[in-house]
Amino acid sequence: MSKGTLFDKVWDAHTVGTLPSGQTQLFIGLHLIHEVTSPQAFAMLNERGLKVMYPNRTIATVDHIVPTEDQSRPFADPMAEKMMAALEANTSEHGIRFFNVGSGSQGIVHVIAPEQGLTQPGMTIACGDSHTSTHGAFGAIAFGIGTSQVRDVLASQTLALAKLKVRRIEVNGELPEGVFAKDIILHIIRKLGVKGGVGYAYEFAGSAIASLSMEGRMTLCNMSIEGGARCGYVNPDQVTYDYIKGRDFAPKVEQWDDAIAWWKSLRSDADAEYDDVVKFDAAEIAPTITWGITPGQGIGVNETIPTPETLPEDERPIAEEAYRYMQLSPGQQIEGTKVDVCFIGSCTNGRLSDLQEAAKVAEGRRVASGVKAFVVPGSERVKVEAEAAGLDKIFEAAGFEWRQPGCSMCLAMNPDKLQGTQISASSSNRNFKGRQGSSSGRTLLMSPAMVVSAAVTGQVTDVRQLEPV
Repeated sequence: MSKGTLFDKVWDAHTVGTLPSGQTQLFIGLHLIHEVTSPQAFAMLNERGLKVMYPNRTIATVDHIVPTEDQSRPFADPMAEKMMAALEANTSEHGIRFFNVGSGSQGIVHVIAPEQGLTQPGMTIACGDSHTSTHGAFGAIAFGIGTSQVRDVLASQTLALAKLKVRRIEVNGELPEGVFAKDIILHIIRKLGVKGGVGYAYEFAGSAIASLSMEGRMTLCNMSIEGGARCGYVNPDQVTYDYIKGRDFAPKVEQWDDAIAWWKSLRSDADAEYDDVVKFDAAEIAPTITWGITPGQGIGVNETIPTPETLPEDERPIAEEAYRYMQLSPGQQIEGTKVDVCFIGSCTNGRLSDLQEAAKVAEGRRVASGVKAFVVPGSERVKVEAEAAGLDKIFEAAGFEWRQPGCSMCLAMNPDKLQGTQISASSSNRNFKGRQGSSSGRTLLMSPAMVVSAAVTGQVTDVRQLEPV
């Protein structure tokens, strides 16, 4: 029997049956694919003579390998061109809708689905990408999956999954000035750890979460995977409904009232039972930055890098590894750390509101000498909207490069890469060794506003302390 959480309600509604393994066979309402994890999955289908069961439930885009400067075909990278051609061929053969470069709808997979109204409350969503958890912001249950699971969804529209426990994470109170959704999730991961969410779905709640925009909620859910959770979600509310209404794939006018009634019924009940509840005070969260090599190695901008003796014993070995790799010292102030590259974009922080917040800081200021700074919109639509608002002109006047949409330097499967031991102020989601394209490159994760603050000063700087323009 459902315990009354949204997770349980959505899970139960999509359960096809229980497999001999004890796992649930779960129906997947929306399957998102891209060029990196789909070619092998389609090849496995072809080997077995199988077709895509529900091509109308699969949506494709290209994002990871797309250059953000010169997007002319063929791509300069032969492997990128090969992956692109494979996706074009596979979507054509199987009748799958494909948002290609130049379509006006291309972009990062976790940006385009919400902005087009494909992502809706109560859905089960899967994609061969870790950050599929993003879509939980709408009250959906969204899973990142591997290539063999991409094959399974293409062939059967189902997944074999073990049911998760649910942890409610409440953040209550008002966020301080200069603190954003990115800081909330970095703070949560810092406190609960990168493995704290293993076996859990995270339900984000509380007054600070309710006050976030949909785009802020997407940032929050996007990085729940970095805290070890398989998915993260926020219960749908009026903010959700207002965001979805009128978008391309949203319920039509005659279906709208029924859709709202259904979505409201999915919200976690007031007396819902949780496997765990954790509470945070929003007022205690500062602009947060990672100093190490996992998203859990984060501190407030005014704090010092932790010393080994202040850390739990089991965290000391990776801290020692992080000191060496990052070339930072225990007890050192993170503020003042020099940066070489500043990147705004990714499925975490490449949406319009992210660019708007960044532009507020950039306007009237200039990128510091010797710093490479660039902005990559999350989709073609975000780019058009940002340009209509004049954001591109603000960034360019400040010395930022304004690019074409794509994943860019989040994971660097494209020409955007760090060089040598360059240190990056990045609005993306992962700071693992080599993540941004150089085996010795170093990544500091932070909010877009903090990235701009670093860009204009040439070092990690509290955005709240910038001199007024």
